Amino acid sequence: MSTRSRISARISAISESATLAVDAKAKAMKAAGRPVIGFGAGEPDFPTPGYIVEAAIEAARDPRFHKYTPAGGLPELKQAIAAKTLRDSGYAAEAAQVLVTNGGKQAVYEAFATLLDPGDEVLVVAPYWTTYPEAIKLAGGVQVDVVTDESTGYLASVDQLEAARTERTKVLLFVSPSNPTGAVYSREETVAIGRWAAEHGLWVVTDEIYEHLVYGGAEFTSIATAVPELGDRVVILNGVAKTYAMTGWRVGWMIGPSDVVKAATNLQSHATSNVSNVAQMAALAAVSGDLSAVAEMRTAFDRRRQTMVRMLNEIPGVFCPEPKGAFYAYPSVKELIGKELRGRRPQSSGELAELILEEAEVAVVPGEAFGTPGYFRLSYALGDNDLAEGVSRMGKLLAEAR
Repeated sequence: MSTRSRISARISAISESATLAVDAKAKAMKAAGRPVIGFGAGEPDFPTPGYIVEAAIEAARDPRFHKYTPAGGLPELKQAIAAKTLRDSGYAAEAAQVLVTNGGKQAVYEAFATLLDPGDEVLVVAPYWTTYPEAIKLAGGVQVDVVTDESTGYLASVDQLEAARTERTKVLLFVSPSNPTGAVYSREETVAIGRWAAEHGLWVVTDEIYEHLVYGGAEFTSIATAVPELGDRVVILNGVAKTYAMTGWRVGWMIGPSDVVKAATNLQSHATSNVSNVAQMAALAAVSGDLSAVAEMRTAFDRRRQTMVRMLNEIPGVFCPEPKGAFYAYPSVKELIGKELRGRRPQSSGELAELILEEAEVAVVPGEAFGTPGYFRLSYALGDNDLAEGVSRMGKLLAEAR
């Protein structure tokens, strides 16, 4: 009998998405009759705007879209994405520099698969979104963490990045606004980091999926636009999921130099071929329309953000910096680790999250999933009443810690 493993080492090394796992467990408990409130999944609790849905219905009736279309995306959508990018961030790109992908995750994977050779290093600011490490790993890259904490609002400095750089560093992953922390780099900070990357000949992969979700005095700054010195060594990742409440439609994109996009398109032609034509036409309606839908969502998210941060900071042992963007709070719970709670002493934020789910019926994602143990990520993209009830339940439970 063969002693070879049934699963390849490459695929065995991939971790399950922690955020989706928490969300699935919360939904399963809810289906079993338990009143679970889930802060795990990062998706707006708004329906996709009606004009976008109508565009999809029309496309479904059109025989043109019942057939294969170009693997890299419908030409009219690629052109519209280029125009939308110029409108929203000031970055000029041709349609040939756009690849339409099956959601933002595929854009992340294909960007790293196209840029990295085995052993190439990628600087990743921690806390980081759970998919980045797996995409880098699958491409044969080596992730180098640049760890931040609540004392700096989860922002990395040029000095930290320089300390992590080696002769094998090829890519800087730049994410602002950030998932999971909600951190937003100022224009000055963005320019300083971009110029540092350009000086050292690094590629910059910038994930701009939360570009329209910033609050208070914070402003989104595209590093690609703010630092023209980067030239053709920048790749932009984006999609319709967060801005237009279209997480389930699965349309994302990458924008980059023509040779990089052509290579990534070749990869996609073998992996998935074209994105669903119906979803692409819905995305065309979205990116070609105005931003009134996201403005409405942003107002609700801002209100919920302020409520969540206030309530979290009222819990003894919890400290939550104010997030400036996206729709997540990332509080520190380090002071609660090891304390007695309901007859147990959780030794990690993961164990504490499990206890909260069991005892308070509230689902949060522990910091281990994002590379920084001792924290929780909570999404405030859920209804106001559920948000207040969930944090209140959690607070009452954690107040018992001794």
